[in-house]
Amino acid sequence: VPYIPASKGQVKNVMTLLRGRMGGLVDLGSGDGRIVLEAYQQGFSPAVGYELNPWLVQLARFHAWRAGQHGKVSYRREDLWKVDLSKCKNVTVFLAPSVLSLLKKKLQAELPDDALVVAGRFPFPDWNPCRIEGHGVDRAWAYSMQAQRQHTSQKIKNFGATVSDTENELVQEK
Repeated sequence: VPYIPASKGQVKNVMTLLRGRMGGLVDLGSGDGRIVLEAYQQGFSPAVGYELNPWLVQLARFHAWRAGQHGKVSYRREDLWKVDLSKCKNVTVFLAPSVLSLLKKKLQAELPDDALVVAGRFPFPDWNPCRIEGHGVDRAWAYSMQAQRQHTSQKIKNFGATVSDTENELVQEK
């Protein structure tokens, strides 16, 4: 995924969507680390960024050092697909739509019901946001994991009912 830094507007909108939440924050594909740094400065602890690109991890660490937050935030060079998210309550992602469509399965499988996922730049396909902040390229979407699970289970129930109805129609036609 190509690196495009989050704008000040995007960071502001992500933080607005996270307002009132507490605990730690994980940024998947954290790039230069600006979301993690801002989240820590707004009270999220621990604030951890996962990024595969070693240059971006070093840049993020430099930004943290320059902001006087070295050692207070964490940037890890790890594959986001291998990170255990089961204890994460606040997750941010600025990733391409092709990655988001794959990532939603991991998030649904691992995150607790009270987790909030905030996506910047692109929304999750087929997910219904609970809140949206900003306009244009600065827009960010917040997703409640509990609501996503309820929506998914409802779709499965509706699909099952549709299949059963179709089977019944076919039997009646015979």
